[in-house]
Amino acid sequence: MEKVKIGVIGLGRLGYKHAENLAFKIPNAELTAVCAMEEDRLEQVKKDWGVPYTYKNFEDMIKNSELDAVLIASPSGLHTDQISKALAAGLHVFSEKPLGTTVEECREAEKAVEKYNDKVFMLGFMRRYDASYKYAKEKIDSGEIGVPILFRAYSQDPERFIEGAIAYAGHSGGQFIDMSVHDIDLARWYLGAEPEEVYAIGGCYAHPEFAQYKDGDNVSALMKFKNGAMAFLFAGRTAPHGYNVETEIIGTKGILRIGSVPQKNMVEILDNSGVRKECSQDFLERFEESYLNEVNEFINCIIEKRKPGVTVYDGTKTTEIAYKCKEAFESGKLTKI
Repeated sequence: MEKVKIGVIGLGRLGYKHAENLAFKIPNAELTAVCAMEEDRLEQVKKDWGVPYTYKNFEDMIKNSELDAVLIASPSGLHTDQISKALAAGLHVFSEKPLGTTVEECREAEKAVEKYNDKVFMLGFMRRYDASYKYAKEKIDSGEIGVPILFRAYSQDPERFIEGAIAYAGHSGGQFIDMSVHDIDLARWYLGAEPEEVYAIGGCYAHPEFAQYKDGDNVSALMKFKNGAMAFLFAGRTAPHGYNVETEIIGTKGILRIGSVPQKNMVEILDNSGVRKECSQDFLERFEESYLNEVNEFINCIIEKRKPGVTVYDGTKTTEIAYKCKEAFESGKLTKI
């Protein structure tokens, strides 16, 4: 196989970025088809990028005999069904998170991946492919910080995007499911265990609109893991300064911190406001390289006939834990996982 011919479903912000990476930045991939509801988007990529095939229907796209794989970046509620259909059509599948919007959907995705085990399936937990997060994992695995005992993570969206968050809230599943799944995945990865108890609190401190969905604009959770380790998660929608993802792993011999200041780059600005650093403003800017790296890994797995480190079961487990966080948040009680 000279190049992996791939089709992309979904041309929203992230889907467009994935398609662009496949078209121009991943040498072993060829963007052969795109599928979206937006006619203008389809015409643009066909004209500007020379994409041979465009579709408005996913089932039509996966019938294209030229395709080797698909990348799913459609709305969350469509993922499970599209994963199953693409695998059944003989295609390798990369799907953005979440694996499914319910644990039951995730189980269905598991069955499909198990049934078509000769195909590569990969889920988009891109933080594992960020250079700093990978480096931290190597430090932990080498024992450099001793035994990891506490994982702390902050994930915050900018206040300036709040209208979009409110509009999407009814479909998001809540903060823990929509945003904290990345931190849950990292906690499991770094601590090498599964959580067994969770207590969650939060509220609508600035935007009461989220209350109708039993959600908050800022929420947090404290988890106890089966190996005795702890994890604290905070997810917010009202950061005044920009997109903020901050992670800390405390061990018995040392501490690792990643992104403690969400700086845009290494530049410092000295002006009449003092000395300051600009911050990343969205997830595409902060994790630009990670999104490229994860899809490049997917393509390499197909070519090299191997399976990626992120599995379908990681998707199910993080969804299950996120729902338990939501349950604990809604009940106000310590909840068993």
